[in-house]
Amino acid sequence: MTQFFLRLLAKDDQDIQQAQFRAKVGKMSGAVGILCNLILAGSKLFVGIIAASVSITADALNNLSDAASSIVTLLGFKMAEKPADDEHPYGHARFEYLSGLAVAVMIILIGFELAKSSVEKILHPSAVEMSLVTGCVLVFSIVLKLWLWLFNSGMGKTIHSTTLMATAQDSRNDAITTGAVLVAALIEYFTSWQIDGFMGLAVAIFILCSGMNLAKETISPLLGENANPEMREMIVDYIRSCPKVLGYHDLMVHDYGPGQRFASIHVEMDKNEDVMACHELIDDMERECLESHGIHLVIHYDPIVTDDPELDRMRRIVVSILKVRDERISIHDFRMVMGKGHTNLIFDISLPSELVGQEKEIKEALEKALNDLGETTYHTVINFDLLAFNS
Repeated sequence: MTQFFLRLLAKDDQDIQQAQFRAKVGKMSGAVGILCNLILAGSKLFVGIIAASVSITADALNNLSDAASSIVTLLGFKMAEKPADDEHPYGHARFEYLSGLAVAVMIILIGFELAKSSVEKILHPSAVEMSLVTGCVLVFSIVLKLWLWLFNSGMGKTIHSTTLMATAQDSRNDAITTGAVLVAALIEYFTSWQIDGFMGLAVAIFILCSGMNLAKETISPLLGENANPEMREMIVDYIRSCPKVLGYHDLMVHDYGPGQRFASIHVEMDKNEDVMACHELIDDMERECLESHGIHLVIHYDPIVTDDPELDRMRRIVVSILKVRDERISIHDFRMVMGKGHTNLIFDISLPSELVGQEKEIKEALEKALNDLGETTYHTVINFDLLAFNS
């Protein structure tokens, strides 16, 4: 079924890579979600009122919130496709993240209301009227939610959308929740144990946890999270494959929403290479990264010395001293300026986050170890980076 919808939306395989196709998929998924969840909410609300079941009514309200969430998702994709303007030169793609955050807030609010209703049912229990109609509605809900899970998963994987993947996860959770409601109704029907309120409370807690997890997932890219490992590996593998590249560091990726990712990286090349040839190669690398991976990459050119044995020796000594403190520490942009009375060692250190705040101590310990060699007096000029940008 997912492939059928994709064939309707995409003219060819190339169209799948376009931002317009992404918006079409997001809006289609939102529309399907609205329709399915309204059907489920209406049927469950009807059965829940007839059966006097707070857990079924709670599940109906959960489906109603899912329909509202689908509306927000649809609007988010619609607004995310707006082109860049003077006030927002990086586009509006982050609306997709904002829509996910709005969905999370709605889910959390619904969860609190359901918890309140369930506690009241626990304190003042009443019988649940189980019938064939009730059972059929709940089974139908489970089947439809499992289909929505597969549908949104397929759509989300196609366009690499965290919002649709979260929606798919929510549909799967709903299927599990409804299954729990059905079990509670059957247990009460066959044993007369009134556990409906307790099951409703369990459903509410489950909804609250889902909402908080979804909020965490959507807030993280808005705060400026590190690039996912797959993207970093894709960029780094491409940089490594290019001619004349000897090394790289300081890879930073800025996410302005799906399809609007900007990155910068420092690329090391031999200082003896022709500068114009290196500049042309860097231009080609930036262009290829945009065309093939959709990432606006800016490359900083770092010429490095490759034919100075003394520089290489001192670099190895500095690395060995730092590795004793923490194996994860690395250095780059290493330079050496020798004078009559002392030698300046100038370089950057990539520091694990756990060692942030210990920069002064690390610098003093390194200088002491270097000066204990007895060769000359060493001074270090160090710029500390986070290891997260150089892993």
